[in-house]
Formats: sequence, C-alpha cells, structure tokens
Amino acid sequence: MRTRVRGWRMRRNTLRRRSDVVEAWTVLFVAVLLIVGAPVLGAATGWWAHGQAQAVAAEQRAERHRVRAEVVGRTPDTLASVQAGGQHSYRATVSWSTSDGADRSTTTRVPTGTRHGDTVDVWLDSRGESVPPPTARSAVWQHSVTIGVCTTVGAALTVLLAHCAVRKVALRHRMAEWDRDWALTEPQWTRRRA
Repeated sequence: MRTRVRGWRMRRNTLRRRSDVVEAWTVLFVAVLLIVGAPVLGAATGWWAHGQAQAVAAEQRAERHRVRAEVVGRTPDTLASVQAGGQHSYRATVSWSTSDGADRSTTTRVPTGTRHGDTVDVWLDSRGESVPPPTARSAVWQHSVTIGVCTTVGAALTVLLAHCAVRKVALRHRMAEWDRDWALTEPQWTRRRA
C-alpha cells in the first residue's frame, strides 16, 4: 500500500532538490493568486468599468433628449435590419414640432410594423440629429460584469500559464541535478570507472 507524504518538497530530505522547493513555493503562490488575486483583480476592473460606463451613460442622458414624432414616410432605399435588443427595424422619416412651434423632420429607425401616422419616440442630440437612446442601467451592469469576468478568467489563465512554464523549467533543472548526482553515484554502485 502506498502512502502519500504531504509537503515532502519542503522537508529536509536527501532526495529533495532546489527545484523541488521552488516548485512547492510556486504552487502555494499560484493557489493564492487563483483564489484571491484573480477575483480581486476582476472585481476591481469590473468596478472601474462600471464607473466609466456610468459616466458615459450620464453624459449621454445629459446631451440627448426624447421627442414624440409622427412617422411621415418610409425611405425606399433601406430594407429591414436587426437592431440592438433583437428588434427588427427600418429607417423612416419622422416629423415633430419643437417647443417654439417649428416643424422638424429626420430619418431614424422605427420598429417593424410602424405605419404612416404612428407616433414613435425619437432620441435627438444637441444638434437635433437622430441618435440611439442613452445606455440603459442594465447594459451598464452587463458591461461591468463582462469586463470583470473576462479579467478574472484572463488573470487566472495567465497565472496557470506562468505556473506551467515554471514547472517546465523546474523539471529541466531537476533532471539536470539528478544527472549530475547520478554521474557521481553511479560509479560507486556499479563499480565502473567514469
């Protein structure tokens, strides 16, 4: 029956090599980085991304405004396409009256099934041009979580890749040390002269 000795690379042992100690400390360091470091880095990056996305959304909300416009025509040169959120839409000409009574019109995307004379919401920038609606709070959170998770996974993969490289180098050094020691020991065991 075989028994497993825990921590054998850390103990004093004639078979232990310096590469064993390096590898043991590397395993401990990798475990700490995977359990603590990668999640903390992912959370910090997600928090930063959330702040940045909220600032962009607030800026969009400040410079964009919504108006109710009436669909007055459909542009014949465009076909239906897929818009964000999986809703089908097409470009149509809409018109509305400004607060000072002036009539304005622009071409914007309207949902499929909208007919001539229907009223739709149109988002405009400070110049009066049609723009997409400001980023929603759910999109800000989705962006933040995605950035955090990708950072965590990327950090974990980087740590594991570095650990594989260290193990490969440690194995090469261990084999070289064993070869040197065997070259000294083998003549005594086999009674051969080197």
